[in-house]
Amino acid sequence: MARAAVTPGQLTAADGTPLKISLARAMRRRRITAFLLATPLLLFVLVTFLMPIFDMLTRSVANPEVRTYWPEVTAALADWDGAELPEERVFAALYRDLVSSREARTVGKVATRLNYEMSGMRSLIMKTQRRVQRIEPPYREAFLDLDPRWGDPDVWKLVKRMSSPYTLSYYLAAVDMRFDPDGNIVAQPENKRIYVPLFLRTFRISLLITALCLVLGFPVSYLLATLPLRVSNLLMIMVLLPFWTSLLVRTTSWIVILQQQGVLNDLLVWIGIIGDQNRISMIYNQTGTIIAMTHILLPFMVLPLYSVMRTISPSYMRAAQSLGAHPWEAFWRVYAPLTLPGVGAGCLLVFILAIGYYITPALVGGTSGQLISNMIAYHMQKSLNWGLAAALGTLLLAAVLILYWVYNKLVGVENMKLG
Repeated sequence: MARAAVTPGQLTAADGTPLKISLARAMRRRRITAFLLATPLLLFVLVTFLMPIFDMLTRSVANPEVRTYWPEVTAALADWDGAELPEERVFAALYRDLVSSREARTVGKVATRLNYEMSGMRSLIMKTQRRVQRIEPPYREAFLDLDPRWGDPDVWKLVKRMSSPYTLSYYLAAVDMRFDPDGNIVAQPENKRIYVPLFLRTFRISLLITALCLVLGFPVSYLLATLPLRVSNLLMIMVLLPFWTSLLVRTTSWIVILQQQGVLNDLLVWIGIIGDQNRISMIYNQTGTIIAMTHILLPFMVLPLYSVMRTISPSYMRAAQSLGAHPWEAFWRVYAPLTLPGVGAGCLLVFILAIGYYITPALVGGTSGQLISNMIAYHMQKSLNWGLAAALGTLLLAAVLILYWVYNKLVGVENMKLG
């Protein structure tokens, strides 16, 4: 490699290369080395975080079933105006697609996808495919004789709309809305509105848990930061003790404590606060969810608060009191504002963890204490409606990002301290 020209009086390295060029090469080598060292972490984040999010976003709008397994029906309905019942060729295409999908065992996928949009479609399609071998031309009359529902234009409008490779129907369902037969967006009937109330309940319970963690965690953090080291270390062990215990064990312990024949009710009856016939129901409802989650998430509030309070010098309070401030006034006007970075970090951390919690509400929440995460798990594990689960998860992710943006605008992420 040709050596760079050196001007008189210019500083050079030991090999005669100008010092500026030598430093640039060294920095470039260090950046490459640092990137190579960070490559395993980047790949880990890509595989375990970014790719699942991308897959979730894709599933929330993907609509491949009808287009993939009923290609002839999709092509035949492309120029159908929806004013009247489809022509004979469309029914003939349906016959051929049913025969081929029956042989490939894919009829159930199409039937399930259409049933998400219109109740009864699965039974109609499965009934038809069982008797498809008996159908003979003319196909239109044969299908209508087999089941009169094939003569409903709304069924064919649905099939045409679902033949698109992408759809917003999952997102509409996630906010209790839907497409009507003509493709207009309308609200779900009152008795089918599930997800918006569940989202509101999730945010309401998460805010309440965050507030309870702040109220309980602030004095504990203050004691940790101000007590002598020997005492504060013992108290810190008690705060961290839940981290050393299985989440399942902590949750089931609350079931033992809060049930009507549990420890807490027995204590209240023994003291005489309540009668034996008036035991309080504190489990399998919102009360159980709030109590158990507050206990589990409390350390996530204490640790950021403690990390900030530990850096606040006691001389600030003494200086305020020496200038005539009452101890409480000095606390609220001098000490408390200095803890805001820890308060913001703790509240943000607890709230984000709370809105996505699954195990605790599933075990102690009952019907009224379930959160949106439990409904996402239901669609992934039982109903197998992964598209709707992905849409609900995407909306939850969007809510977290909006919360993070608002926090950044009001407080500033650079002021957040986690320890």
